[in-house]
Amino acid sequence: MASLVVVQHRQPSSTVLSSSLSDFNGARLTSSVQLRRKIWQPKVALRVSASSAKKILIMGGTRFIGIFLSRLLVKEGHQVTLFTRGKAPIAQQLPGESEAEFSDFSSKILHLKGDRQDFDFVKTSLAAQGFDVVYDINGREAVEVEPILDALPNLEQYIYCSSAGVYLKTDYPPHYEVDAVDPKSRHKGKLETESLLASRDVNWTSIRPVYIYGPLNYNPVEEWFFHRLKAGRPIPVPNSGIQITQLGHVKDLATAFIKVLGNPKASKEVFNISGDKYVTFDGLARACAKAGGFPEPEIVHYNPKEFDFGKKKPFPFRDQHFFASIDKAKSLLGWTPEFDLVGGLTDSYNLDFGRGTFRKAADFSTDDIILGKSLVTQS
Repeated sequence: MASLVVVQHRQPSSTVLSSSLSDFNGARLTSSVQLRRKIWQPKVALRVSASSAKKILIMGGTRFIGIFLSRLLVKEGHQVTLFTRGKAPIAQQLPGESEAEFSDFSSKILHLKGDRQDFDFVKTSLAAQGFDVVYDINGREAVEVEPILDALPNLEQYIYCSSAGVYLKTDYPPHYEVDAVDPKSRHKGKLETESLLASRDVNWTSIRPVYIYGPLNYNPVEEWFFHRLKAGRPIPVPNSGIQITQLGHVKDLATAFIKVLGNPKASKEVFNISGDKYVTFDGLARACAKAGGFPEPEIVHYNPKEFDFGKKKPFPFRDQHFFASIDKAKSLLGWTPEFDLVGGLTDSYNLDFGRGTFRKAADFSTDDIILGKSLVTQS
């Protein structure tokens, strides 16, 4: 049965995220990393009065985006409840977070335990609690959102984490919020959720990130490059390597989520959120090397059509140009990314991989297939 509880801080000051959430093993930062570490302080310091403080529900919140978002919301004075299945701890100390900051956060964060697939429970539990705002971080299908809307008829705002993956491929990049979408994309559930929100009598905002990176990233984005750089291995990149893509730091994304809260300019609007500049695949490999203090990487290009990798994914990005304009968010919300790419990758490396922590162990099996064929061709 679900319960609403205040999660109290019970961990020692040396505690960081445990393996149950992100494979943080508690290793101390070395002195060299400490010197390079950048403590995150958002550019925009929002403050709320008692009358403007909101009762906020985050669907999810114990992984990646939600971890940084929940801390900002608590810091701004809102009452924040995480709705999760309770499989991961609700409050754990982040790398770079002071004991005082963690103690303050863990004393204030609330937890509603349940399964969002249990629609009857979602309706009854949310209706009993009542919330002003919902941040839906982990919603994938429209059917998961309907019971939330039904339970909260007086909801002030529903803020949804969608994806730039909903756009139809275009010959004229970057993607803008008004561009055609692909109803057959693997993110069609998010697209259908946006349609549901638009059809209901609710104030909604949808955020469409491109590729997200940063500390605690559970997708092998920068981690994929860091593994190869640390091992001193060549980096296999499909085709020419000049495919253009875009990455946005998770902390900048969290700040964008804050900027839309209660903002009339965000009402019933969609916003692309990512980094300020685009980057080629080869450029990303070099940027990761610079961020981690590695030598210039050896990059090996290959034709994916010449290989059979089975179900394994040899490269962490879609093999195409994929980037979006963030002009709308900058002009309407007054939001700008705090991190440039190398600075953001350095932040990720210093607070995560550089500590010896990562989500997935290195797997070079597809690399070996590519490099083996490359050596035969060269000989």
